[in-house]
Order: sequence, then C-alpha cells, then structure tokens
Amino acid sequence: MLLAVFDRAALMLICLFFLTRTRLFRQLLQKEEHTPLELAAVTAIFSLFALFSTYSGINVEGSLVNVRVIAIMAGGILFGPWVGVVTGIIAGVHRYLIDIDGITSVPCLITSIIAGISAAYINLKVKKERRWRIGILGGMLCESLTMLLIVLWASPTELGLEIVAQIALPMILGTVCIGLIVLLVQSVEDEKEVIAARQAKLALDIARKTLPYFRNFNSESLTTICDIIRHDIQADAVAMTDTQSVLAYVGVGEEHYPVGRESLSRVTRESIRHGKIIIKNNHESPATPQIHSQLVIPLWEKGEVSGTLKIYYCHAHQITNTLKVMAVGLSQIISTQMEVSRIEQLRQMADKAEMRALQSKINPHFLFNALNAISSLIRLNPDTARQLIINLSRYLRYNLELNDEPIDIRKELHQVQDYIAIEQARFGDKLTVIYDIDDDIALRIPSLLIQPLVENAIVHGIQPCRGKGVVVIAVKDHGERIRISVKDTGHGISQSVIDRVARNEMPGNHIGLLNVHHRVSLLYGAGLKIRRLEPGTEIAFYITKDGGKRRPAAEQPAEEA
Repeated sequence: MLLAVFDRAALMLICLFFLTRTRLFRQLLQKEEHTPLELAAVTAIFSLFALFSTYSGINVEGSLVNVRVIAIMAGGILFGPWVGVVTGIIAGVHRYLIDIDGITSVPCLITSIIAGISAAYINLKVKKERRWRIGILGGMLCESLTMLLIVLWASPTELGLEIVAQIALPMILGTVCIGLIVLLVQSVEDEKEVIAARQAKLALDIARKTLPYFRNFNSESLTTICDIIRHDIQADAVAMTDTQSVLAYVGVGEEHYPVGRESLSRVTRESIRHGKIIIKNNHESPATPQIHSQLVIPLWEKGEVSGTLKIYYCHAHQITNTLKVMAVGLSQIISTQMEVSRIEQLRQMADKAEMRALQSKINPHFLFNALNAISSLIRLNPDTARQLIINLSRYLRYNLELNDEPIDIRKELHQVQDYIAIEQARFGDKLTVIYDIDDDIALRIPSLLIQPLVENAIVHGIQPCRGKGVVVIAVKDHGERIRISVKDTGHGISQSVIDRVARNEMPGNHIGLLNVHHRVSLLYGAGLKIRRLEPGTEIAFYITKDGGKRRPAAEQPAEEA
C-alpha cells in the first residue's frame, strides 16, 4: 500500500517535471507576481492532480488510500494562499460528494480544507529554503489528523480503528513526496536567479561596448549602438526614437524606417504618451509584415520620456519575461548614458562660453596698455612706434584668427614676443626677458594663457621697482607633464592676492591673473601655482603631454621646492 502511494505521487512528480519543461509554465514559476488568470490556471492544474488522486485511490473498508493532501499542500506552498485554499476546498468537496455516506468522507473534507490553509500559512510565513521540510511535517500532521477524525467519526469505533491500522502508515509516510515536489518546482524557480545574473551581465556587457559611442552623440553613433544591441541579444531588428522621429534603426525592415522619419508607429506613440512598456507577441505591422514580436520600452531623461528603445523579432511569442527584464535594465542604462552625454555636451558648451568670456576680458586689458605704449612713442621715436604698430597688428590679427581649438605653444610664444616688444619699448633697459624653453617641446595649449602672466609680471612685478628687472619665461619637460612658468624679480606678490586667487575672488587689479586661473582650472582641473620668491614671484601651471583635460585636483603634481 505504501508503494502504491509512492507510485501515484511519482506520477504526479513526473507530470510536474514535464510541465516545468514547457516555456509557459517556466515563465509562470519565474514571475514574482501572478495575475488572477494565471493563479486560476495553476489552481486548475493542482485541483486536477487532487481529483485524480481521489479517483485513483485504493479502497480499504470504505476509505481511500490516496495522495490528495500531497497535491493540495504542494500547490499552496508553491503558489500561495489562493491556490492552496481553493484547491483544498475543491478537492475536499469533491471527495465528500462522490461518497457522501462514506465513513471517511467528512474527515477527508475537513482535512483537505485544513491542508489548503496550512499550505497557505507555510507559503506566507516560512522561508523559501525551509518550505519543503515544513511541508512534509505539515502533510504528516494533516494525515494524522485525518486518522484521528476517522476514528472519532466511525461507527462503530472498532471499524475506524481497523481502517486506520491499515492506511495510517502509508498515508502519513507518503507525504514525504510533498518535499520532493516542492524541491523540484523550486529548482526551476531558482534558475530565475541564474538567468537574472546572466541577463544582468549581458546588459552590462552591452553598456560597456556602447559607452564610447555615447560620448559623441549623433545618428551614426546611435546606429552603431543599436547594431551592438541587436547582435548581442540576437534580435532581428533594434531601433531608437525620440518623441518625434526615428533616431536609428538596424536590421529587418530598416529600409522602411530611415533616420529622421517623423512618422512613429501607433505602439511607439502610445508608449511615449503613457510612459509604459508595450509587448506585442503576435503583431504584424503593415510596413514590416515579416516582424511578429516587438518590445517597446520608454527612455527617460529628467523624469520625462525622451524616446524609446524598440526590439523586434520575426517569429511570434519571442518576447519572454526574461528578455523584458533584461531590456528594461538595458534601457535604464541607456537612459542614464544619454542623460550624462547631454549633460557633458552642455558642460563643454558652458566651458567654451566661459572661456570666450574670460578671453574677451583679457584682450581689451592688453589693448589698452599697448595703445598707451604706442602713443607715447609716436613723437619721440616714430620708427619704433611703427614697429610697435606692426607688432600690435600682427598680435591682433593672430588673435582674430583664434578659435576654441588649442594652438601650438610656439605660436603662443610668438604672440608673447609681440607683446614684450611693445612693453620693452616702454621700459627700455629696465626690462630684460629670458626665454628658457626646451627645444623638443611639442604641445598644444589654449590661446592667451602665457601672455597675461607675462603682463602681470611686468606691470605688477617689474614696473613698481626702481631698478632693473628680469622676467623668465620657462617651458620645461617634467617627464609625463610640461611645466609652464613665468618668474620675475619684482617686489613679490602679496599673500592676500595669492589667497584671493585660490578662493576665485577678484584680487584687486590683477584681472588677467584671475582669468588665467579660471581658464586653467576649467581645462585641467587645477589652477595656477603661485609662489612668492626672494625677490619676485613665480606663477606656474602643469599640462600633461597628451593635453589631457580636467584632471582632478588630487591628481595634480605637487609644486617643486
């Protein structure tokens, strides 16, 4: 009789095993939440198992040796209260109705319902890894209760005792199969974590491959991104849109959706309007009749839908829950990368605008000094004044030709030489300029970084002194970086000016100094290094040989003593 119980439980186990091999049932197991329709379908499956158990039971003195409680408790433990309680009621009422006057019909009705309630409790209160053991214990208690009720219900009592003596052991021991069934189905559920890890890795791999293309955000880079996604998830087509038009389309049907097409599909417009994911698993578009499955996921920027990511397959029912979860994660990564890319573009535009503004402040400051120098020499030394006008015109022409692109440092130094020629005409022998520049320096820098520092050294360092002064312009190779410095032998800069520049505050009339500090900070992440010497001042900054920009301050080299 015990073998017969295990035989029927094994049949149920085999049926469940084959069910777990089907795609629909596996998706059902791997879901966190189930719809009422899905719960009704699962209830029907376990109710059929319970009814089959009743019909296939072995008759012993008017009672039935069966595995009904196993089916009820397995369903409730695996799928929750709704399935457990409803299956218990259905199985219990059925057992009662087929043998209303039977000696065990009422006890079986009662314990069937109790089994469903017990399974619901285990599902809600017991940790997943312990459910199979508690399920076995619960099943044994339910069958033990059945035996007790049979003895109490039977008339005469001796008949109940005789029945229990024959069926108690196989019925109680047979509930071990509850644990086997729960472990079998949970093993399929646990595959969800493995699949989730695999899909997360896939999404991160795609993100890693596509990240470089978001740095230059345009239709060509988006097309490459779509192609990477299509290849990695083995889709037949992948597309991206904004809220108005197609940004990129790769794969089957791309001839119908050129970049810039403003006619979005009804499904895409609905996804954008409501901000929701739309799955069409048996859908045919007039433009691309070969495509039958599509997944449309909204992309978000700053809390608003900015477009969609669309995945297509030619065969129907290809959009699984696993693919949906992976695609949602991927869309979140893409949304973040797009938002960061736009922020970076805005930051670069702001940096350029700020540098233009800073540069425009430097030019009039220099022009004012140059014109003063020329006007003072027109009558005293016309030839020198003429040469200074040539120097100035060459300087201004050069300045007008500048753009946001870096220039060769030697062109910048030629510009500095034109400025110094004007200043030396003003100061005569009072001013000596020394160039200490390594011959093999090849470097591109933004314009007007060195000239304001030279101007600061002459106007605020040399000019106030009574004696002669020297300005040293140095460009030296320091291994992986280049050090650019301007040093003078003047009175020396005050500590208050150094502090105000460090705090980005206007240091009196040192406008050019603060402007260069701002520009160097914007471009390279750290501003000027200013030191007071005995005598004089040295102002320096560092640039990496590759022209790398915006290095964090923590990575800047320490100033040499």
